[in-house]
Amino acid sequence: MNDTPGWASPGSAPSDGQKPDQSGPAEPTDRPGPAQPADQPAEPGRTPQGPGPQWSKEQPPPAQWSAPSGPAVPGQAPPPPPPGPGWGTQPPGGHGPGGYGPGGRPGHGAPGGWGSGWGGPPPAAKPGVIPLRPLGVGEILDGAVSTMRTYWRTVLGISLTVAVLTEVIVVLFQGLVLDEATTDALNDPSATLSELTRAMGDAMLNSTVVFVISLVGTVIATALLTTVTSRAVLGTSVTIGEAWRDARPQVLKLFGLICVLLLITVGVVTVGALPGLLVTVAGNNGAGVALTVLGIIGAGIVALWLAIRFSLASPALMLEKQGIKKAMSRSAKLVQGTWWRIFGIQLLATLIANVVASIIVIPFTLLAAALSGDGLTGWLNSGVGSLGWTFLIISGIGSVIGSMITLPITAGVTVLLYIDQRIRREALDLELARAAGVQGYGSPAPGATPGS
Repeated sequence: MNDTPGWASPGSAPSDGQKPDQSGPAEPTDRPGPAQPADQPAEPGRTPQGPGPQWSKEQPPPAQWSAPSGPAVPGQAPPPPPPGPGWGTQPPGGHGPGGYGPGGRPGHGAPGGWGSGWGGPPPAAKPGVIPLRPLGVGEILDGAVSTMRTYWRTVLGISLTVAVLTEVIVVLFQGLVLDEATTDALNDPSATLSELTRAMGDAMLNSTVVFVISLVGTVIATALLTTVTSRAVLGTSVTIGEAWRDARPQVLKLFGLICVLLLITVGVVTVGALPGLLVTVAGNNGAGVALTVLGIIGAGIVALWLAIRFSLASPALMLEKQGIKKAMSRSAKLVQGTWWRIFGIQLLATLIANVVASIIVIPFTLLAAALSGDGLTGWLNSGVGSLGWTFLIISGIGSVIGSMITLPITAGVTVLLYIDQRIRREALDLELARAAGVQGYGSPAPGATPGS
């Protein structure tokens, strides 16, 4: 595509920003210069030189000199008043002191620059779903929703296709492989140890297969939606076929990245729980249980820290065409110093997605239980529920609808967080503006001079 920005050539180091322009309004040229001090009268018979009105030869006594007033000299315009605070008008959408100037660069609101009597800078360009400047939390969430709303055919087409294919495989596997005997054994208090072991093994196999299938679907949806969101930032649409052609070379790498991150998480939790398990095996059950709990809590904190640190690796791998290791190092560099901010935004997006999914999935699950053989009361009392075809199909429909809405939100937030961090650290907004065809973005207007 011709409008693709240079994702594959990230900046080598974060930009330090630009110092605010120290030039202020130009001084009126009709004020007395050094050759004619303001506290001395003009010499008799001498006429002031330079542009501006001609001063009268008769001046007040020393220490009482002031600018002339009264009727204007014929054919000569009166001197303009000096600019004071608030001179000029505030452009729509501009920022005051401490705001952003052209290109989204902070610092133009310092004294002597934008906002110190000159009004605010022009608003940031917005060729697509977000303005090309550092983003706030609301703008990131709004950008993800706007992408889904503006390009709904492509976005919902991708998420619906992936969700339907994934759920069909899951329903067929649960209905054909996981038989009724498994759930009966788990619900039977009088089941033998061998029956419980076999049932738990089947349940774990079922959960593992469902997780892997869901993971594959999520990886494909994330790859395609990353491409769509990156084009939405430029204000250009993309079809499902174009998104697949662009994302296909990186899909296997993205799947490998997700597997690496999962292995890291499992390894951290295992290392944290291992000392407590060893103490328990040695015979000290009380101390072993306590040590295991503390180890799992500590490992969970470390795993969460690593998850946020590498949370931008997926868009870095897809948009910069990086390998797994390089994508993880890029994510760590972009997240450095802003871990809490990214954690908060990701947590908020996850909560919103889960609430939306729950609102959709829970009614379908209750309806499926009510229409199944045991009824709603039997389903609530059993704790596991029947896995009959009626229950699987109706609950699967709810899962498809929930995934169709939540997948674009979570994927879009991650991509926009990646773009936001690169705008803040590497001035990516300038490159995006050029790719979107924004004229003169980030550079002064032709013929403009400081203070004009």
